[in-house]
Order: sequence, then structure tokens, then C-alpha cells
Amino acid sequence: MKKDEENMNASKEMQDLKESIVDLSHQIQRMSDKQDEMLEDVKKIKEAIYNPEEGLYARVRDLEQWQQGASKFIWTVGLAVTGLIIQAVYTGLF
Repeated sequence: MKKDEENMNASKEMQDLKESIVDLSHQIQRMSDKQDEMLEDVKKIKEAIYNPEEGLYARVRDLEQWQQGASKFIWTVGLAVTGLIIQAVYTGLF
């Protein structure tokens, strides 16, 4: 009787162990699937940042070029206005 009870307990423990292993296997598979999804997301982010035509760095480069052009234009207009003011003052005095 005691031996049957021990066998039954051992069988139940083995069944619990098998269920735990199957559950662990499913969890590992889900982790693998999620890792694949994350890899795809990282690839998309990398492409969005480093794409030479439309990526983040390309946009920053374009903005820097625009800023340099705008800066040159502002300096040109500022110098022209300053020159006109100086000319007006000079002709007004003399």
C-alpha cells in the first residue's frame, strides 16, 4: 500500500515536472517570438535614423544647411541696412 502511494506521488511529481517543462518551453517560444519582433523594430528604427535620403541624420544635415544659408542671408541684409543707415547719416551731415 505504501509503495503504491509512493508510486502515485512519484507519478504525480513527474506529471507536474512534465507540465512545468512544457510551460517553460512555451514561455521560451514566446520570448523568442518577442525577440524577433524587437529585432524588426530595431531595424526599422535604425533605417529611420540612418537612411541617407530621409533619415534623421539627413534631416538634421538639411536643417544645418538651411541654417547656414539663412545666416548668410541675415548677415547680408543686416550689412545692407547698416550701410544704408550710414549712407543716410553721412549724406544728412554733409
